[in-house]
Amino acid sequence: MKRGMVFDLRRCIGCNACVVACKQENSLPDGVFFTKTLSEEYGVYPAANRVYIPTLCNHCEDAPCEKVCPSGATYTRDDGIVMVDDALCIGCGTCAVACPYDQRTQMDADNLKNGMYGGGNLTDFEKQGYGRWTPGTVTKCDFCSQRVDAGLEPACVVTCPTDARIFGDLDDPNSAPNKLIRERGGMPALSDKNTKPKVYYVD
Repeated sequence: MKRGMVFDLRRCIGCNACVVACKQENSLPDGVFFTKTLSEEYGVYPAANRVYIPTLCNHCEDAPCEKVCPSGATYTRDDGIVMVDDALCIGCGTCAVACPYDQRTQMDADNLKNGMYGGGNLTDFEKQGYGRWTPGTVTKCDFCSQRVDAGLEPACVVTCPTDARIFGDLDDPNSAPNKLIRERGGMPALSDKNTKPKVYYVD
């Protein structure tokens, strides 16, 4: 099994529901995002248009972040999901430098301590969720591995109102992601980096 995702750019409307769902599911502090939606305008009025481009960790088969990690904190599961072991992470940031997709984030100790409103006045949500994070560690999207292990799809996938995110087994030729890749010619981002991403885009 090799879990991966396809973004259907024709369907993404840039609503950022995925971003909100991700932050809530993963208890992410202020300024930390595991997924973002970029936008780009093209054409000239009256034929101008805008395309929305979702981004997250590409869970590369040949992951640069895993290669450079000096402590072995970054590793790949048997199902292809690239993970971070907080207990082993020393917060050196070499993975963030190595990632060509800019998908690594360091958990700032002050953010975890002070919360969104500062002064240590954490909301109930922050009190409940921030305990899962170790200050100083460098982390990223893990396809909501806690949900995947429970037989569910990532939060961003189930929340998308237009079904622009398709998650499944890239080793299965009949999976929804593979069918879409075949039908529409899916391409990974920055294919010239040769990291063998497990995230594809179709237009």
